[in-house]
Amino acid sequence: MATVTKKSLVVLGAGTAGTMVANKLRRRLPKTDWSLTVVDKTDIHDYQPGYLFIPFGMNTPEQVRKTKHAFIGDGVELVLAEVDTVDPEARSVALTDGRTLAYDYLVIASGTTPRPDQTPGMLGDEWHRSVGEFYTYDGAVALRDQLRGFTGGRLVVHITELPFKCPVAPLEFTFLADDYLKQRGIRERTELVFVTPLDGAFTKPVASKELGHLLEERGVAVETDFMVESIDQERKVLVSYDEREVAYDQLVTIPLNMGAEFVARSGLGDDLNYVPVDKHTMQSTEHPEIFALGDASNIPTSKAGSVAHFSVEVFVENFLQLIAGKPMTHSFDGHANCFVESGGGKALLLDFNYDTQPLTGTFPVPKVGPMTLLKESRANHLGKLAFRHIYWNMLLPGRPLGLPSNMSMSGKIPAA
Repeated sequence: MATVTKKSLVVLGAGTAGTMVANKLRRRLPKTDWSLTVVDKTDIHDYQPGYLFIPFGMNTPEQVRKTKHAFIGDGVELVLAEVDTVDPEARSVALTDGRTLAYDYLVIASGTTPRPDQTPGMLGDEWHRSVGEFYTYDGAVALRDQLRGFTGGRLVVHITELPFKCPVAPLEFTFLADDYLKQRGIRERTELVFVTPLDGAFTKPVASKELGHLLEERGVAVETDFMVESIDQERKVLVSYDEREVAYDQLVTIPLNMGAEFVARSGLGDDLNYVPVDKHTMQSTEHPEIFALGDASNIPTSKAGSVAHFSVEVFVENFLQLIAGKPMTHSFDGHANCFVESGGGKALLLDFNYDTQPLTGTFPVPKVGPMTLLKESRANHLGKLAFRHIYWNMLLPGRPLGLPSNMSMSGKIPAA
């Protein structure tokens, strides 16, 4: 009796995108024909949007951290190891422990990581002290402790460079900081400053205008077009390439974000280690058997969980067509859906894609909502808080959420 050789799909990364892919495809691929393997260097899975709330005591550290094993379904092998290199010609993945994994198809879902080492002076004795960040678990917890001891002065929220994951988070932090300082009775003793390399509050002009108004209403000073060259921890100043300086008492910085180092070692990435792909299919522009999903790719939209969710939905349908020998007919439009916490128990909601700016209207049901687009509301805030439960119980297990992968114009009001 002839032995049937299984085809192999290997997924590098068990974050949002990688976990979703594995769970969705294990239900759709015959176990007799396919083996699914997910590789990640750690068994810790963090709900990263929850980092934002930890510094303000709105989330406990325990609420954002679980094990990856709990979310990788039966029928998928989870390998805890670090990736050394990918050899596209041999279709193999070399792990740092000496093991090698062969693949027929490869999904790179290794995300993006803050790299404070890339900015002179960012790392040092004051890292996670007067120079804080909330883009890692340790950083968010350390910043919580720093803010508890903050009694006033100059609080600066700073973006190093684009792209970085969850591009609205620095704005959210600023709004929540304004709220937090008011609750503690020290807002009048604090100068809040938002420092960005952009020419406005956000990348999308319509949203940038609305968010800029909110910063102005809250008395937040905005320093635009600021490309940081270095941080002087002794003098407590940010220094730009054009020699401007911004002083701080407490700095909250978003470091440069970069893709995984194994992507660079394997010759698969751009200057920031993101994998160049077709922005509609997420297929590598160089190797048709390789796809990059979530934050690991160079697609020109937000590095956000919603993008991972919507693009994975498109990828799964395309992948099933591809292995059946058919053309991939599904096309991702860059759909992103982002809540923006604005303080006071309210939030905005942005819904946009590659070609369409955020618009006003209602979501997800036309004229009903309950959430409003590009306007502050209590319902939006409650929606963001509820998403943590949805993430753990529906999104990661790969259950359908009932939202269209591509952006719908239903319920939206086109700009005049």
